[in-house]
Amino acid sequence: MLSDKEIKDLQKQALQIRIDVLEMLVEAGSGHTAGSLGMADIFTLLYFHTLRHNPKDPFWPERDRLILSNGHVAPVLYAAMARAGYMPVSELKELRKFGSRLQGHPHREFLPGVETSSGPLGEGLSQALGMALADRLDNGHNSSRFFFCLMGDGEINEGNVWEAALHAGKEKPHNLIAIIDRNDIQIDGYTHEVMPLEPLADKWEAFGWHVQTVNGHDFVELESAIEEAKVINNKPSMIIALTVPGKGVQEFERNPFWHGRPPKEEDLKRAIEELKKHYEKELID
Repeated sequence: MLSDKEIKDLQKQALQIRIDVLEMLVEAGSGHTAGSLGMADIFTLLYFHTLRHNPKDPFWPERDRLILSNGHVAPVLYAAMARAGYMPVSELKELRKFGSRLQGHPHREFLPGVETSSGPLGEGLSQALGMALADRLDNGHNSSRFFFCLMGDGEINEGNVWEAALHAGKEKPHNLIAIIDRNDIQIDGYTHEVMPLEPLADKWEAFGWHVQTVNGHDFVELESAIEEAKVINNKPSMIIALTVPGKGVQEFERNPFWHGRPPKEEDLKRAIEELKKHYEKELID
């Protein structure tokens, strides 16, 4: 279980990552705001508590793998990686600039620590499943590596996701853990209007997965769900993380308008002040 100090440290780190995301997006003048802010707590927990990784040796063979399927939330990936030590924090200002390692969608050949290139939605789960099955061939059923696939709920519209889900249910890779950012928005509007997904948990269970639904902003719930997933030895695991898109800035929260739009320069100071007030309250509570 996470200690009170660890929770406070994670909250502070998540605040810094959200500030980084806002500053990156304003500097770039393009990019995805809502999902990047909404997934900051998930990325914080993974990079600063859960993942077995080594920023000084990004290709360490025994590392866990993080496969980002919804690659448009690259700003939060880059911010978490920078704060974890994969690159200088100052490099975050290069987001989406010509010649930068920090492309609008991650490119594995540009930045050590990025496991897969992403962009077209719906492909990450197949990639993660392939890695997990390859690991089984190399190390048998006792492998200590875990393969985390982060997905958006809008991308579940893609049929490729369900092909991978079906195959994973058959092969039962115990070390495959998928996390869906269940924020109910996509570029065309609310997911429940564009393509209703419920009953989402029942669908994954029907495909042979171990399924948990948690608050995607509660570090204790997230950590508990991941630890439970790690000890399930006869099926893959799905964690449906209920999140607030644009988390921490009221104007951005739960509004599909901010799915693929960056804040403007004049919005930045106000948004950061609002974030700090929001987290000051959390830290006191």
